[in-house]
Amino acid sequence: MTRMTILTEAELRRIVLLNREAVACIEDAFHALATKSVAMPPILRLDIPEHRGEVDVKTAYVPGLDGFAIKISPGFFDNPKIGLPSTNGMMVLLSTKTGLVQALLLDNGYLTDIRTAAAGAVAAKHLSRKDASVAVIFGAGMQAKLQLKALALVRPIREARLWARDAAKAEAAANALAEELGFPVKAATDPRVAVDAADIIVTTTPSEKPILMAEWLRPGQHVTAMGSDAEHKNEIDPQAIARATYVADSLRQTRRLGELHHAIAAGLTAPDAEFAELGQVIAGQRIGRTHADEITIADLTGTGIQDTAIATLAFARAGAANAGTTFES
Repeated sequence: MTRMTILTEAELRRIVLLNREAVACIEDAFHALATKSVAMPPILRLDIPEHRGEVDVKTAYVPGLDGFAIKISPGFFDNPKIGLPSTNGMMVLLSTKTGLVQALLLDNGYLTDIRTAAAGAVAAKHLSRKDASVAVIFGAGMQAKLQLKALALVRPIREARLWARDAAKAEAAANALAEELGFPVKAATDPRVAVDAADIIVTTTPSEKPILMAEWLRPGQHVTAMGSDAEHKNEIDPQAIARATYVADSLRQTRRLGELHHAIAAGLTAPDAEFAELGQVIAGQRIGRTHADEITIADLTGTGIQDTAIATLAFARAGAANAGTTFES
């Protein structure tokens, strides 16, 4: 007899929150990537350009975990024009011992949102100055909001600015975040001015041209770039990579589709140049920030190990909360 649990988005939202437990879960995943024999194949990617659509399939096996996730993650960026979210998706959790399906997580992208925001918090925890208190977020969508919430879990954020091409959307997001987080959050009209006052900058957009320029950055800042998860996306001026301490989530991935990919294409970085990975910094194998005046950049393209980690957490929480519908066959 086999058992499979189905969890809906509503159930997952109730049992998996963006909190310190979620951040620790993703931090442990990056640590495992640096210290264990993790199997993480390249991302399977499908582009549907006529609808500004893309679908990524990610997975990873982590020794010691009972399950591994396969995540299907569509992003259709014209969807908001017709009243639909731009991202959705689902995860399948399978047994590492038998390959049988343990759970079907119908999260519509919620778990991806949580693990992505948690990764931003992990990057800031290990690369930004400990006293970093002013944040600037590029973007005004769901991930922009979650990145700021996640930052507030690991750094003493006391004020923030949001910049987006849609000023009205930025204003609405800023007002909602200020009310929820209890510190001033305002919409920025000039991104360069906003960046100048920031300690931490997070870019969360699907931009195909740089929106954060190298000459805007000043000593001591940390940048987390998490929108460039495809070859054609590029949020950061490639010159910034050349003048900063650069850390990848997965160097194999960022050489192919992250911000590093564009620095390589511009001839600013050698294709085989070695850089630290976030897991190596967490594990103490490589050094991240070494002094207060350093500029650091975390290039987060999204890894399968994050999906396996958050799916495993969700399944464990579901068992503890008696959540979901279980089928036996």
